Amino acid sequence: MALAVEERRETVAAGAARDRFRWWGPVGVAVFAGVLRLWDLPYPNAFVFDETYYPKDAWSLLQQGYEAVWPDNANELILGVPQVIPLSQEGAFVAHPPLGKWAIAVGERFWGLHPFGWRIVVAVLGALSVLILARIGRRLFRSTLLGCVAALLLSVDGLQFVMSRVGLLDGVSAFFVLAAFGCLLVDRDRTRELLRAARAEGGRAGDELRLGGRPWRVAAGVLLGAACAVKWNGLQVLAVFTVLTLLWDRAGRRAAGAWRPWRSMLRRDLWPAALSMVGSALVVYVLSWSGWFASDGGYGRHWADGRAGLSPERTPLVDVPLPQVSMSWVPAPLRSLWHYHAQMYDFNTGLSSPHTYQSNPWSWLVQGRPVSMYWEQVPDGQRGCASADGCASQILALGTPFLWWTACFALAYVLYRWFFRRDWRSGAILAGVAGIYLPWFQYQHRTTFSFYMVLLVPFLCLAVTQMLGAMLGPAGCPPRRRRWGAAGAGLIVLAIVGCFAYFHPLYTAEVIPMSEWRDRMWFTSWI
Repeated sequence: MALAVEERRETVAAGAARDRFRWWGPVGVAVFAGVLRLWDLPYPNAFVFDETYYPKDAWSLLQQGYEAVWPDNANELILGVPQVIPLSQEGAFVAHPPLGKWAIAVGERFWGLHPFGWRIVVAVLGALSVLILARIGRRLFRSTLLGCVAALLLSVDGLQFVMSRVGLLDGVSAFFVLAAFGCLLVDRDRTRELLRAARAEGGRAGDELRLGGRPWRVAAGVLLGAACAVKWNGLQVLAVFTVLTLLWDRAGRRAAGAWRPWRSMLRRDLWPAALSMVGSALVVYVLSWSGWFASDGGYGRHWADGRAGLSPERTPLVDVPLPQVSMSWVPAPLRSLWHYHAQMYDFNTGLSSPHTYQSNPWSWLVQGRPVSMYWEQVPDGQRGCASADGCASQILALGTPFLWWTACFALAYVLYRWFFRRDWRSGAILAGVAGIYLPWFQYQHRTTFSFYMVLLVPFLCLAVTQMLGAMLGPAGCPPRRRRWGAAGAGLIVLAIVGCFAYFHPLYTAEVIPMSEWRDRMWFTSWI
């Protein structure tokens, strides 16, 4: 008996040690990513790309609950001598929902209208994304090592790094999408455990079992609603992830012995999924407009007052005039919000103004046209420049080239695994790609930018990690095979890390000689 107790204690101690490693490894990579992102965060002391919009909108939300019109010289006032900037009471039309700007406003609440204030929350979310991806990779591949590899790849991707250090919305949206994906993975595992336990008890568990409340799926819906409340591209991800969780339910019921898994899924899981995912997302989205509802000065806040319809001309989903139908039974604030959304839809789908750094989705995976978010030419003798040709200071939203080019091969491998081997892990990764990347191809006429793909980076890292895991080989393969696989996978990871280090000056606006800057312009389309 004493020997059995001692063995049990040793087993428990070994399990506790493994649990610590399951967290210490991911936390260590996340700390590394956080240090990278927070180091010298206030530099440059300037508005980087669309920071000229969102930090000011965030400050307006913090002060008035809605985005206001700013004076033409607002940028100079903000970056100059600190002073009180009078805000207009007039609401400004904005093209995106308010939640991402509320997130930026949290930093401004504590550090003011200053570059550190409007960047800190995005940087923290970027570092937390690394931690979440490590845990996702561990759950997906059943390996803490592979989870940490995926997180390391994310921490050294140039696009995710840049978008974590600027006060833009895309990094916030990427965090919510990735966290929702993680919640769905937890929900899948817990549902499978429930189905297996029910099957072990006998009966037709796969057909008859009601899965009850699923808090992790509700959490995923809440997070995807938050993503939609940052940018509307979260809507496509919500649709794809809802289908994904239903397909997982169907597969789980089949594994539990369901005679008709499709019918069982449709009868038992369809409506609960719609309510927990789409319903909770809708609630979160509407709540994100609370400041606008509570105000009197928000843009279009009182448009519906005295009107019975939704719009005098059209609805946001069709391009032809429709006869007016009285909608007076709908509260006026909701009709005003609907009309506001019609205008937002028109703007977002009709944006076609030429831009120097616009690009087509076909070029995004190979980083054909990265976006220059900040540029300054520094003369010789100033700010440490010691080059007769002068120096350059630039922030280039360029994904680490070796990582993205490796990901192109990894996506082909993942597609093979899903199509021919029915690997559910590959299907999960491809679902993220389908929800984030593919919808952009329908907007060939729209002005689009490659930095939209910051949402895709975690899924590219998972694809590369799955390919590296295949190179490493299964645990039972010959040692020689494992050594060669580990060497090959290690060289790929080192090459990606080295590539990130090489381009690091272009991610942080470091002042470098023009000759070094030209050396990093590998393609003319990057200039």
